[in-house]
Amino acid sequence: MAYKITDACVNCGSCEGDCPAEAISEKGGTRWIDPAKCKDCGTCKDTCPTDAIIEE
Repeated sequence: MAYKITDACVNCGSCEGDCPAEAISEKGGTRWIDPAKCKDCGTCKDTCPTDAIIEE
């Protein structure tokens, strides 16, 4: 089960720098998690200051 970034994202980038799988990138003015790369570790969810990352 991969994680997903919701519309609550403020594009701060803290999740991208902390993702050990390098699954997060900027896309369309917000951050996006590539489900093929996501390892379901939850690091991004723990890092997000706006709780914009959810389990999908």
